Amino acid sequence: MGRARLARLHGIATSYEPAPGRSVHITDDTVVAVLAALGVDASTPDAVRAALAAHDDGPGRPLLPPTVVARASRPPGLDGLPAGTVLRVETEDGRTDEIPAGPAGASAAALARLPLGIHTLSALTPDGRAAHARLIVAPDRVPAPPGRSHGFLVQLYSLLSRQSWGMGDLGDLADLAAWAGRALGTGFIQLNPLHAAVPGPPTDPSPYRPSSRRFPDPVHLRIELIPEYTRLTGADRERADELAARAHALRAGVLEAGALIDRDAVWALKREALELLVAVPLGPGRRAAYCDFLAEHGQALEDHATWCALAERHGPDWRRWPEALRDPRSADTARQRARLMDRIDFHCRLAWLTDQQLAAAQHTAREAGMAVGLVHDLAVGVHPSGADTWAQQGAFAAGMSIGAPPDVFNARGQDWGLPPWRPDALAAAGYAPYRELLRGLLRHAGALRIDHAMGLFRLWWVPEGRPPTEGAYVRYDGEAMLSVLALEAHRAGAAVIGEDLGTVEPGMREALAARGVLGTSVLWFERDYGNGAGEADGPAPADGAAPGVPADDAAPGVPPDGAALGVPPDAEAPGAPADGEAPGRARILAPDEWRSACLATVTTHDLPSTAARLTGEDVALRERLGLLGGPPERERSRARYELAEWLRELTRRGLLPEGAGDEEAAVRAVHRFLLRTPARLVGVWLPDAVGDRRPQNLPGTWEEYPNWRLPIAGPDGRPQTLEELAASPRLHALMRELSLGAG
Repeated sequence: MGRARLARLHGIATSYEPAPGRSVHITDDTVVAVLAALGVDASTPDAVRAALAAHDDGPGRPLLPPTVVARASRPPGLDGLPAGTVLRVETEDGRTDEIPAGPAGASAAALARLPLGIHTLSALTPDGRAAHARLIVAPDRVPAPPGRSHGFLVQLYSLLSRQSWGMGDLGDLADLAAWAGRALGTGFIQLNPLHAAVPGPPTDPSPYRPSSRRFPDPVHLRIELIPEYTRLTGADRERADELAARAHALRAGVLEAGALIDRDAVWALKREALELLVAVPLGPGRRAAYCDFLAEHGQALEDHATWCALAERHGPDWRRWPEALRDPRSADTARQRARLMDRIDFHCRLAWLTDQQLAAAQHTAREAGMAVGLVHDLAVGVHPSGADTWAQQGAFAAGMSIGAPPDVFNARGQDWGLPPWRPDALAAAGYAPYRELLRGLLRHAGALRIDHAMGLFRLWWVPEGRPPTEGAYVRYDGEAMLSVLALEAHRAGAAVIGEDLGTVEPGMREALAARGVLGTSVLWFERDYGNGAGEADGPAPADGAAPGVPADDAAPGVPPDGAALGVPPDAEAPGAPADGEAPGRARILAPDEWRSACLATVTTHDLPSTAARLTGEDVALRERLGLLGGPPERERSRARYELAEWLRELTRRGLLPEGAGDEEAAVRAVHRFLLRTPARLVGVWLPDAVGDRRPQNLPGTWEEYPNWRLPIAGPDGRPQTLEELAASPRLHALMRELSLGAG
């Protein structure tokens, strides 16, 4: 009983419901392991009693929590303070306000009237006790996107132009934005995460398992757009030209010879070119801008660059470095910083150059008329041996990994191999790691997508060495997480999109909507499962990932690739049809039943392309790879049935005047359906616009399928350059529909 109470006090659930009315108990061993990761010893009855005593009321209990959150409509709860306590606030701009003693409620209301920002709150009691806390004063809501708009969803690496070096880059992104905004009237471009990867070879191609989420990866740089490139002379110019020629051959291999995108080969060429460019002295103005960047990012950037420099010498897994270097604040690490200053400066310079090109891309998007511009993506976690976990070790739970509990389609659960943030450490730090992360991502964004937005409220923690079935949910302070998000989004003037597909606990979508966070709605899964329009839990994660590898890196809980149209295999969706029942039992939601506060799409990077669904190639691909959930003929029959159901629905609504049998017309029709909904943002998966049949990521595969390494291609599988996309009649026919209907 005491251990269960201790778990609750620290936000650890001792049971969970994989289906309504069915509860699964968390074992004591798991509870003890998770408490230990939070710095609490619960291994024996005496330890539990001591931990409870330390937490309960007593002379040692702090007057204030480490972080206090306030907003206009929800003042902080400070009613536990002794009568006569004086509160003093030092605002982030240096002003000091004293709130006179009085009823706790009056003090709370006064705190809520403070300016938005990150302040310091002090409390002094009549008997002389004092305490300090970080005070976060946040707006009630994040900014809304301006008006209604449509845009593209694209994995940047897959977008190659005739200038890119074997994978899409920030120059391609700027060109796409300039063209799409001016010629097509698009309002945004949603990207995959551009976070810094753990270096290879081989580099993990997934953008959702990065080394650092705080800094972008310089592999995305367009070399020729760096100003110092034009100043290369002599042997350096000759070498740069040789590298460009090799890059041309690498690009031709992808576009003409059917080669996969090879991130490591691209980086090898770019890195050598960047070594040449960084040796070119900066002009006075450029030097001043670089110094400003260094000052702005301070210790965080120095730590990131130091990790990169040490990884060059000792490998990318800092847990295998010499013991003294595993501590970023050790004396040995300080000595290495001094010795490696040139390499540290190199990596700082790359971060600056990448930041500059990101800024230029967003500026180009807004200049082209995009109301939102770039929509960046925040991955749910980081690699356990990467730069962020080295630099911020105290913020992460040692010996833990996040994942998903067992469900009806995955009895083993999932372990994504990503260490979780400690909620207590975040609160103790005033949520600084989270704030800095958001600020960095929002600096050149019109909106931010939060991958697996459920993680703002709770995450499934799996103790190291144990199967995912032996995990437990750990709760985060959702009010604090959303308030920090609202504050940083407000300061950036950016909207926020929460990826809220998958298993969603009751009330979470409502909490996000109340703060202005848009949801994510995918056409195939918007059905009435008997618990209200848009409220049914979405499909569960795919099965079959390699150990430690997310079955769905991009969006844990997103529907498995090729899931039967409109039949999410999620036992937590009340009213969803059981296996073998008529697949059309769950009614397709009418367009006016959709929520307006969402990004509406037909598909995503983890799902089959629309052309693949329409032609049945998604089922054929999964059959070839042995990924079908049942007999092939049954799966093909289900897919045919549901496709026919959708075609009838589109025809009935007058959205398919061309009639069935025309694939391009059907792609246009499903997007016409999206335009009938009230969704604020309507997204077009860019490969859909040219009839690409291949998914960018096939959940449940690792080596069996080239995830994250495919260029955008046409129906015949031939890669399409950005220049060809811009001239595609098929793309223009689709986008005319959106230009006419999205106003």
